[in-house]
Formats: sequence, C-alpha cells, structure tokens
Amino acid sequence: MSVSLQVLYPITDGTEFDYDYYLSTHMNLVAEHMGPHIERTLVTKGNAGGPDTPPSIYAIATIVFPDQDAMGAALKSSAPVMADIPNFTNAEPQILIGEVVG
Repeated sequence: MSVSLQVLYPITDGTEFDYDYYLSTHMNLVAEHMGPHIERTLVTKGNAGGPDTPPSIYAIATIVFPDQDAMGAALKSSAPVMADIPNFTNAEPQILIGEVVG
C-alpha cells in the first residue's frame, strides 16, 4: 500500500518562506537524495484558508512512496534535505505520515 509523507509549513508571526528557493533548489535536493524511492510529489502553495480568509499554510509538500520500506529508505538519505530547510524558511515544519486511501 502506498504511503505519503506530507510536510506542512505553517504561517505564524515572524515567519518567512522563499518559494523560489524552495521550488528551484530544495525540491531538487529532495529528488537527488530521496528520488529513487519516491513514486510522485506534489507541492501546493497556500492561497487562502477559505472565502475572504488568508492562508494559514505557506506550502504543503506531499511525497508518495510505493510502500513503508521505500519511505524508510528515503528518510535514511534525507539528511541534506533536512539541513536545507533554514535556507528557505524559519517556519517550524509539521509532518503527517499516512496511508494513501484514495
């Protein structure tokens, strides 16, 4: 069964997020170091939290793996990816790992 790793970057007072760096450099690091184990990725930029409501999330990265073993292997090689986070944001990432059910 496919599993997903979602990384959410919440907007809070005093945080910043560099979308250009994130998309052009950070996601390339994800592909380089974790890519052989990844089935697909999706990045969603937060535009709104509802009608007339600003977003509460800068971005959500969804990374899908064929199975738990593939995700484990990818995470073992993710140190350079994790070390890069301060280069594009000072937000504290939130993580959600789950089964892909639909």
